[in-house]
Formats: sequence, C-alpha cells, structure tokens
Amino acid sequence: MKATITLIVLKSPFKFFALSVSALGIMKQLKNTKHLDFKKKGFWTKHYTMTLWETEEDLKAFASSGAHLEAMKISKKIAKEIRTKTITADKLPDWNTAINMLNDAKVIKY
Repeated sequence: MKATITLIVLKSPFKFFALSVSALGIMKQLKNTKHLDFKKKGFWTKHYTMTLWETEEDLKAFASSGAHLEAMKISKKIAKEIRTKTITADKLPDWNTAINMLNDAKVIKY
C-alpha cells in the first residue's frame, strides 16, 4: 500500500478561501476512488493531508485527473510551497511522524 503526505503552505491566510473551493471538489472526487484512508489538518497558512491507497496506480490515477488535477494547475496562485512524500505503509502514520517525513519530501516553491 502507498500513503501520500502533503503540505501546502499558502501565500497568505486569505488564500484559504480558494483552497477551500478546490478542496470541496477534491473531496467529492476522493469519495469516488479506491482510497483506504484520509486525514487532513491545517491552520492559518499550513495545511496537511494524508491519503492511503491500495496501489500506486490508484494514487496516480487520482492525482492526475478531475478536481485534483485542476487544483494542481492553479496551485501557484495560492501556494508558496508544496511538499509531498509517498511512502509504503499499511496505515497512515501519526501526524508528528508524517510532518517529520516532509523534511526530505519533494518540494515545489513558487
């Protein structure tokens, strides 16, 4: 199984509204997938998600389609940094572990 951990650092707290609009579509899309688990948390300008997938193919199909793909296209307008880490795992890690894993994650800076 694969777990993806993501951090989105917003350009400003006001970008939360744009993030929320995208997140609604992404959540709707996620409900129609084969994901096994999902967690989110965030405050102010830092927002985290974790998603668990049976296969890497399922993860990639989700990430490269629908509302998620559209959100990725506009991410540079709302985020100043995005970090992602995909790991092999049977369950989602606790938040402290997940956040620490993002120290050596793939980083996109805008």
